[in-house]
Amino acid sequence: MLMRHTGEGDLRLYNRYTTIFILSVWGFVIVIASFLFLYAGYWIDLRLGTQPTFMLGLFLLAIFLSVGRFYWEAWQKRNVR
Repeated sequence: MLMRHTGEGDLRLYNRYTTIFILSVWGFVIVIASFLFLYAGYWIDLRLGTQPTFMLGLFLLAIFLSVGRFYWEAWQKRNVR
């Protein structure tokens, strides 16, 4: 059976789920970026012998950039509506 757009009700349902999906994706982005930056910092620290300087610094940078980007996108969507 093929699904097709049947009216406004489907659009409202789609918009409700879109918000949930976007929040879920941002959660994944924050977690993945944090782990990638944490690993990169760990690798740099092993090479330079400066544990845990780069590891913590890059981890905090990843969180700051991810949350900042999320806030910026939410602010842009707020101004559109």
